[in-house]
Amino acid sequence: MEKRKLSFWEIWNMSFGFLGIQMGFALQNANASRILQIFGADVHHLSWFWIIAPLMGLIVQPIIGHYSDNTWGRFGRRKPFFLVGAILASVGLILMPQADIFIAILPALWVGAGMLMIMDASFNIAMEPFRALVGDNLRTDQRTLGFSVQTALIGFGAVLGSWLPYVLANWFGISNQAEAGSIPLNLILSFIIGAVILVASILVTLFTTKEYSPDELANFEDEIAHQNVVLEEAEVKESRLIDILEDFKKMPDTMRQLSWVQFFSWFGLFGMWVFTTPAIAQHTYGLAINDHSSAEFQSAGDWVGVIFGVYNLVSALFAFTLPYIAKQIGRKKTHSISLVIGGIGLISMYFMPNKESLIFSMICVGIAWASILAMPYAILAGSIQPKKMGVYMGIFNFFIVIPQIINALIGGLLVKYLYNDHAIFALVTSGVSFLIAAALVYKVKDVDDVVQK
Repeated sequence: MEKRKLSFWEIWNMSFGFLGIQMGFALQNANASRILQIFGADVHHLSWFWIIAPLMGLIVQPIIGHYSDNTWGRFGRRKPFFLVGAILASVGLILMPQADIFIAILPALWVGAGMLMIMDASFNIAMEPFRALVGDNLRTDQRTLGFSVQTALIGFGAVLGSWLPYVLANWFGISNQAEAGSIPLNLILSFIIGAVILVASILVTLFTTKEYSPDELANFEDEIAHQNVVLEEAEVKESRLIDILEDFKKMPDTMRQLSWVQFFSWFGLFGMWVFTTPAIAQHTYGLAINDHSSAEFQSAGDWVGVIFGVYNLVSALFAFTLPYIAKQIGRKKTHSISLVIGGIGLISMYFMPNKESLIFSMICVGIAWASILAMPYAILAGSIQPKKMGVYMGIFNFFIVIPQIINALIGGLLVKYLYNDHAIFALVTSGVSFLIAAALVYKVKDVDDVVQK
């Protein structure tokens, strides 16, 4: 028995929920530092607030992966997690920029940080089963396409989220100014719109996608499944949360090798997300490091959303070329070259003379981002036992969140003590980190490539 070959639009609908998830992520990534600074966070402490995001991924994703692997009911295997995560994330999106309404109970800064935590935990609840669903439903020869389509939808959603505050302010005349300590109306409305689209896009996937039952997955004549089906059936019957530790010890060699690539890729990404707003406000707009209430700062924040939208748009478009490029030169070389281009883009931000020239930098970053979201997962999926797809995708997230936690702990200290309060050097460091990741790709064994050869 073989998995059915899915049409392009079936693959598209299967991953459509990622559009809403990434729209929410983009709103967070482009604006969380700005919101926290408005509520009173010092730029040197920003990365400490952002530590919430990777911690939630570290805790939530393996657990959700484990339970989604071993859950089957009338609503399916992965689908219940999509819906719960989407609803909770939408609550966080609506309340984070309006944290000051709770000021009678707690300081707005702490409420905002709490909403950031809820959002991140919820995004992770929804996101991990989506990645596992691609591995569940697609044949080996469609996995690169599947993760590339997923990357494209991530890109489109991120463009919407990144550009929305700028569009509302500059096209619809909604104010991007507010009293000190308050969030501009264009940001508040953007987060509300993001919450609505998040839930709606998840519902598209829920109503259009069929999941294979555990029995169907067990019967597929996949080489790895055939070798491990008896063992896996026994494991499902005796499934315990402690099994995650055993799975971690038994992770495939390919996952271990990819872990270092992921470490330096995501160390660089985290630095970009946290410090781009203060870096651009200071280095490009000429503002003081602690200026977070002026009209120029709000304009800098809106422009960061625009250039983040650029890298996500490039990512969405470039994702469609990834299957073709990978077929010609291999997935490893594709990923390595993409990371080099992204590293050059981040480093170039230091040398750009004006805000418009930063678009070039973000075009380069978009190429790397497309590959980061697709190639490692496409390489990894071929080395994983089918019934362990969810838990291993969750464990793989360790190598995404650990570098972010490390950057969160030291990033602000580096800016203050090593970079002499010049946040732009945090972005240069991110670029160097990408280049290191590019070199490490060549140590990875791509199982599918070996099989096909």
